[in-house]
This record gives sequence, structure tokens and C-alpha cells, in this order.
Amino acid sequence: MLAGVVPCVGFFTGAEIVTIAAAESAEPERAVAEAIRSIVLRVVAFYVLSVFLVVAVVPWTSKAVEVSPYAAVLDRLAVPAAGTVMNALVLIAVLSCLNSALYTSSRMLFALTRNGDAPRGFAKVSRSGVPRRALLVGTSAGYLSVIAAWISPDVVFSFLINSYGAVALFVYLAIAVAQVRMRRKLERTEPDRLTLRMWLFPWLSRLTIALMAVVIGAMAFLPDSRAQFWLSLLTVAVVLAGYELRRRKGPAAG
Repeated sequence: MLAGVVPCVGFFTGAEIVTIAAAESAEPERAVAEAIRSIVLRVVAFYVLSVFLVVAVVPWTSKAVEVSPYAAVLDRLAVPAAGTVMNALVLIAVLSCLNSALYTSSRMLFALTRNGDAPRGFAKVSRSGVPRRALLVGTSAGYLSVIAAWISPDVVFSFLINSYGAVALFVYLAIAVAQVRMRRKLERTEPDRLTLRMWLFPWLSRLTIALMAVVIGAMAFLPDSRAQFWLSLLTVAVVLAGYELRRRKGPAAG
């Protein structure tokens, strides 16, 4: 079960993007609450339900499922050009993912300038309110990844892909721990600010932390994910070292 959970976790990362976008709306608190409820329903509909339909149509032991489960379903339903249809859908999904990643990276880089964690130059926005410099940095990183895939697919690009494995889980783990600590602090000091409350707090938050820790621990022992775990741990160590160096030297210059 753990061997199946580890790769599946990667498909659920990125759900927090909706809250970043909602925070820029006219009523951020209401928009974030609606976005969170919406993303839960979307995950159930597009991931859980779709997988249920796949195993309902095609046996899970079928070799075709290992290659492309959705294409196997389309072939079973005699849909013409099933492979071409799936390639088109995958391309659209990848472009959508790229678009959301560029949006998120530019907003995160823009937000880092507030506390001096990034150069102040990235805080400048266009007349329409778009942080163009931060957006260009994210776009450049995307192009560098494409170049790495072409020049060094087995070393540099492989490191980028494998190091992503547990990084998202480390980030989510940090978010969950911070949520518990901040909730406790706000309950003591500013209870009026708790307009958005976590369901079944603190037990659901603690259960989430424990389950993520189990998955991260499993990655260290499972042969298929062990390399991802150590590369991700190395990436986290580099980020933490960079943060400590920045903290000792003071805020970044503009």
C-alpha cells in the first residue's frame, strides 16, 4: 500500500494554488474557504472517481493499465484514435500545469520580497498589477529545465525530477505544523482573527502530520523511492542552509 501511496502523493500536490489565487480576490477569506471546499470535491471527482471507473472497466491486473490506464479504458470502449485523444489530453494538462506553476512561482517570489527574503526588484509590478520580473524568473527556470533535459538528461534533469519527490511532502509537513502552532497562538492572543477554522482541529491536523511523516519515512526504505527521498532531503538541506545564511546576514538588498 505504501509503495502505491508514495507516487500517488505527487499527483495531489499543487492544490494550494487555489488559495494563492483566491487571496488576490476582493473578498479573500470567503474566496479561500470556497476554493478549499471546491478543491476537495474536484479531487474526489477527477482522481478518486476516475480511478474507480478505470478499475471498473479494465481489470487492475491488466498489462494495458500499467502502460496507460485511461487509454486502456478508451480502447475497451472502442473509442477511435484512443492514443491520440490521450496524447492531446496530456498535452493540455501539462500546459495547464505549466501555466499554474508560472503563476504560483511569480506570486511566491513577489511575496518573499516583503520580508527581505528576495531582492526588492522583484516587487515591482506592471500597470495591470502583474509582477513581470518575478514571472520572467520563473519562465527562465522552465527554459533552463528544458535545456538540462536536452544536455544532461541522466544527471542534471534526473536530479531535478527525483529531488521533487519528497520536497512537496516536506513543504506540506511544514505547513501543517505551522498551522497547529499558529492556531494555538491565535486562540490565546487574537481569537477574532480565526475566521477560517480547520475541520476537527487539532486531531485531523495531527493525523495529517502523522500520515505525511509515515509516507516520508516509507520513501527512505522503499527501493523505488529511496533515491527521491535522499535527493529531496539534500534539496531541503540546501534551502535551510540558504535561509540560515540569509538570516545571519540580514534581509536581502533591493
